[in-house]
Amino acid sequence: MRFSFPLRSGRLLERYKRFLADIVVGEDKLTLHCPNTGRMTGCAGAGWEVFYSTSDNPKRKYAHTWELCRNDEGDFICVNTGRANLLVAEALEARRIPALAGYERISAEVRYGKENSRIDFLLRGQDLPDCYVEVKSVTLHEGEGNGFFPDTQSVRAQKHVRELMECAHAGHRAVMLFCVLHTGIERVSPAEHLDPKYAALVREAVAAGVECLAWKASISPQDMTLTVPVPVEL
Repeated sequence: MRFSFPLRSGRLLERYKRFLADIVVGEDKLTLHCPNTGRMTGCAGAGWEVFYSTSDNPKRKYAHTWELCRNDEGDFICVNTGRANLLVAEALEARRIPALAGYERISAEVRYGKENSRIDFLLRGQDLPDCYVEVKSVTLHEGEGNGFFPDTQSVRAQKHVRELMECAHAGHRAVMLFCVLHTGIERVSPAEHLDPKYAALVREAVAAGVECLAWKASISPQDMTLTVPVPVEL
């Protein structure tokens, strides 16, 4: 996925009110929209280089959107969580993920489940069971290549695991796809130290037939692409 616009850069001052961040560009201060509802632990260090896009929509209150940052170790991190589904959609269309390459039809944001959820992708193919794919963006890095999801307790993420288990019980294929958007992460685990209930549900889901996959993105200010699988350690 190439950015269709040149990303500009500045230095992060602070993120605040969850959806806003101030940066310095030259001698000017600029306020960005921050498209990330999470805690962004380890993704928003003061002084880090920030890369942002600019919208030409005159109705937007904040024209600039925080896309990427680069930490002191030189790792790129995509903080725009909306990019995860775009990357996965691109990879599915290109049949870049071998485990999910046998399906002809790809539908996004399909309602399903007993808890009124929307599945990120529903894959269908001739003589194949329907495949429900839930995408999770992984940016929490705690050193030595270890990545975790979620970055805080998440009732919503727990619900999605339960819904996938119901799919598996119904005879469908159910897949949790961790989209790794931090170039320093080499493996992914459920964050038991932050959300033990979620971690327990994931292990229960795997025992029930839910698959866990993780794919890592190459990230630069020019483009992002899902390139390599990384292990999921439960």
